[in-house]
This record gives sequence, structure tokens and C-alpha cells, in this order.
Amino acid sequence: MPISAAYIVPHPPLIVPEVGRGKEKLIAKTIDGYVKVAKEIGEIKPQVIIIISPHSVMYSDYIHVSPGDNAKGSLKRFGAQEIYSVNYDTQLTDEICRICGTENFPAGTSGEKDASLDHGTVIPLHFINQYFNDYRLIRCSISGLSKQEHYRFGAIISKAVENLNRDAVIIASGDLSHRLTADGPYGYASEGPELDLKLINIMKSARFGEFFDLDEELCEKGAECGLGAFIIMAGALDKKSVDINFLSYEGPYGVGYAVCAYKTNGDDISRDFLEQEIVKNSRYIKNLRDGEDEFVRLARNTLENYVISGKMIDMPENLPDILTKTRAGVFVSIKKNGQLRGCIGTIEPTQNNIAQEIMRNAISSGIHDSRFSPVRKDELENLVYSVDVLSPAEQIGDKNMLDVKRYGVIVTSGRKRGLLLPNLDGVDTVDEQLSIACQKAGIGKHEKYTLERFEVVRHT
Repeated sequence: MPISAAYIVPHPPLIVPEVGRGKEKLIAKTIDGYVKVAKEIGEIKPQVIIIISPHSVMYSDYIHVSPGDNAKGSLKRFGAQEIYSVNYDTQLTDEICRICGTENFPAGTSGEKDASLDHGTVIPLHFINQYFNDYRLIRCSISGLSKQEHYRFGAIISKAVENLNRDAVIIASGDLSHRLTADGPYGYASEGPELDLKLINIMKSARFGEFFDLDEELCEKGAECGLGAFIIMAGALDKKSVDINFLSYEGPYGVGYAVCAYKTNGDDISRDFLEQEIVKNSRYIKNLRDGEDEFVRLARNTLENYVISGKMIDMPENLPDILTKTRAGVFVSIKKNGQLRGCIGTIEPTQNNIAQEIMRNAISSGIHDSRFSPVRKDELENLVYSVDVLSPAEQIGDKNMLDVKRYGVIVTSGRKRGLLLPNLDGVDTVDEQLSIACQKAGIGKHEKYTLERFEVVRHT
């Protein structure tokens, strides 16, 4: 039995009267939309409700599914006292995890830090429980994985539901932009209203493939909350024809709240957005590979061979002299679907030549970057590499001698040392560059530090 309905809902705590204390009246449209969703779920009477919450346990490289038989939660930290209790569908949890294991997908029940229900889960349940409470729950998080992998996880959820013949609905709990007004929680940014307009158009049309086309910088500067949850929901609806009921949108408190309902109507559609995105991405990768220079090709070949065989390749013959007779510090960066997958390098040369520097750092970036899990064989086709060759660093007197596009920066305080490359996406000012470099080094705001700058030649 396929998922019968899916819903996008927000989770502002003030929507609950005990928290809002009158402020909820300014989001009456959202409340009306929520009530319609809750009543509809009451009419469906699903066996299981699957809630995707961005405020559940979150990891950069792993989607968490809540384990155990049951859980409780509340809005006590927001001033409300009611306790919400749920029983989990342990069989469905096991089936989701089984499929993830079979498909080598990074998701499961490991690593729970807090078993209590988060407010992204409690707030939908606050409305649903008024009309229906004879259900079991699945609670999933989002992650730092790519949009495509969130979509794929949604498809895994759908497959598990069908395998167990569950009658299920899915709820994507998430707000839109948090930067709609100057007095909102994050202030105003022009990207906020722009992002919300794009998201609303996608919701109203159910053209979920357009989630993949959203600019990463727009999403970041617009301070979105729910995109990962929306994409998992979209993946659960893959190949299904849906009837759309866009119920409301408003943002009086500087945060966008949208409510939208999708009911599956039993018809399959031929358009598979996940496959389309993989094909499009593969073509993009192929085009990049056709134009790769020797620096990038060496990094790719080194890591691919190491992941497959566990061995370092021999240095290729007939490399240009600049690779074999020159020494320099080198950074190797790896991206997957536009998102960082690994980046490690050396400020000064540690090997006999640039080629050996690239080879060693390619493996370090793909295997030993502690921010990410080691690169897997099934990811290799989707990786994009860049190689930065550093000029010798020179000490400078103050930040006025920096240029965020031209120079990378090294900050040093005692034994603490941090580096940031130049011309990085999302780093637009010298102050931002210094702040990130100090964070990487563990240098506090009031600690003194020295500055060095360097230039790079970037190979892509």
C-alpha cells in the first residue's frame, strides 16, 4: 500500500495557544490550514504517520531514524506544559534500516543523542491528536547530505511502506525563510522573500524536481529551515500522481509559514525526478572530466584507485615538469552535487614534488577528512575535484592587505594555526574570511594573532 497523503507544515511554537498567548492570532491562516490537515488525517486514519523534522538528531553525513518503542516530548522550553506521547512503528523502522543497509545508504537508528520529541514533531502532533490519535509514528531527521540523497531516502521510506503494506501519511515539518522582515529572528535579506516565492511555486505545482535547481547561496542567505524535509517528502512521492491543495502562506513574524496537502490518486507518472537528476549530474560530471587538466586528473585517479583497491598508485609517467620538478603546498577539494565532500591540504610542501603532494592530499581529502565519512565506491562517479597550488606565504601587518578573492589567509596564535583559501563561495568579505579562519584554528575573539597571506592557482 503506497503513501496515501503528504503534507508540508511549519512548526512555530507560538502557534500553540499556551505558548503564543495571543500572538497566534496573527497566523490565523496557518492555524486554519493546520486544522484542515489534521481533520484530513483523521479521515484517512493512517496506521503510521511519518514525520520528517529538521530539529531531530542531525548529522552531516547520516540521516537519523528514531529508535525504540516509544517517546515523549513537550514544549516546556517554550512555556507549555502538555506532554505528548507516541508509540513508534518498530517494524517499519526496521524495514527502512534494512533497505538502507542493502542499498548502502547512510541512514539508520545509530547515534541518538536525545530521545525526546523535538518541537518540529510535537507541533504537528498537537493538531493531529485533536482529531486522531490511533497511529504509530516514524520520526526522521534531515542531514548535511546532498539534495539527491535526501530524495533517495524518501524513496526508501516509500519502498519500506509498500513492502509492509502500511497505510501511511508523511509530514514534512519545516518553515521557509527566516529573513522576511527586519524585526524577524534573523533580520531582513532580499533573498528571503525571493526564496519563499520559489518554494511556494514548487509546492503549488508539485514540480518537485525544481527543488534541485534552487541556488545554494539563495537558500543559505534566505535562511531556510525545511528544504531537506520537503525533499525527503518529494522522494516518498516519486512517480506518484498527486492532487494538490495549497492551503496557506504567511510570514508576519519574519518567518515564512506554508501549509500544503498532497493526496495520491493511485496513478503513476512516468517522470522520475531522481533519475533525471542523476542523468543530468552525470552529464555535467562527464563534461567536467573532458576538460580536466593533469592536476585534477591526478587527484581523481589517485583517490579512485585507492577507494577501489586500497593502494596508492605509482606516480604516472610523462607528467609535465611543473608537477614533477616543483614543490609547493597543495589543497585538494572534493564536492558532490555542489556540496563539499572533503578538503585537506598542506600549507607548505611536504613531498618531493607537486604531483606527490596532490596524490597524498587527494587520499587525505577523500578518506581522512574528519568532517565526513570516507568516500565510498558508489560515490566516485559523482565527485568533482579542484586542486589549489599555493604560493609561499608572506607575513602582513593588518587585514587591509588582504583581498578575499585574491589572497588566502593564515592566522596564527601560539600553536594555533588556521588557513582559509581565497575566492570561496559564500565568503564575501575579509572579516568573514578571518572569522572562519580563526574558528578553524580555535582562536577566540579576543586573542591576538598574526596574519599571513598567499595566492593560489586553482585547477578544476
